[in-house]
Amino acid sequence: MAHTIHIFDHPLINHKMGIIRDVKTPNNYFRTLVKEITTLMLFEVTKHLSTSNTEIITPITKMIGKTVHDDILVVPILRAGLGMLDAFTDMMPQANVGHIGLARNEETLKASTYIVKIPKIQKETEVFILDPMLATGGSLMTAVELIKAKGGKKITYIGLVGVQYGIDQVIKKFPEIDIYLAALDEKLNEHGYIHPGLGDCGDRLYGKED
Repeated sequence: MAHTIHIFDHPLINHKMGIIRDVKTPNNYFRTLVKEITTLMLFEVTKHLSTSNTEIITPITKMIGKTVHDDILVVPILRAGLGMLDAFTDMMPQANVGHIGLARNEETLKASTYIVKIPKIQKETEVFILDPMLATGGSLMTAVELIKAKGGKKITYIGLVGVQYGIDQVIKKFPEIDIYLAALDEKLNEHGYIHPGLGDCGDRLYGKED
C-alpha cells in the first residue's frame, strides 16, 4: 500500500517553528505555537476526508452544504502529544479521542507503555496519531502496534520535528503509514535526541519533571 511522507514548507509554519525552537520561548507561548502549527498542518493532513451533502438553511434560502462523515479517532502519545490535541478537536469536535502513554528508557532508548485507552475502532475508522517528535521511531511504532491490535488499518502520524532515520524505521516496519512533519532535522545526537531539534517537547509544554 502506498504511503505519504509530507514535510511542510509553508511560510507561516516555518516562522512559528523558528520561534518554538528558540530556547528563550516561554512555556505558555510554546503551547500556543504548538497548537497553531498543528492547526495549520491539519488543512493538508485532512484534505482527503470524504464529505456528504447536507441540506441547510441560510438566512436567505435553502442550499446543500458539505459534512465530513468519516469516522475519526485521534490518539495523542502522552505526554507531549497532548499539546497538539486541542488543535485537532477544535477543528474536528466530532472526533473520538484515545490516549497512549509511553515512557522512554534513557539508556536503551526503548519505549515502555503505561496507559492505553483507545475507543472502539471500526473497519472504516481513520486514526491520527499525535506526537511532536519522531526521533528513533520507537514510540510511534509501539503506538501503531497497539492501534493495529485494536483493529486500526488507516493510520496517519502528525508530528512537528523528525529525522530521516526515524522515518525510515517506521516505514520499514509499517510501509502503509502516512507521515506528516512540520520540519525534517539533520540527525540524532549520541543521546537519541533530535539535532538541532527543539529540546524535550514535554518539558517545554508543561515544565520539567523532578
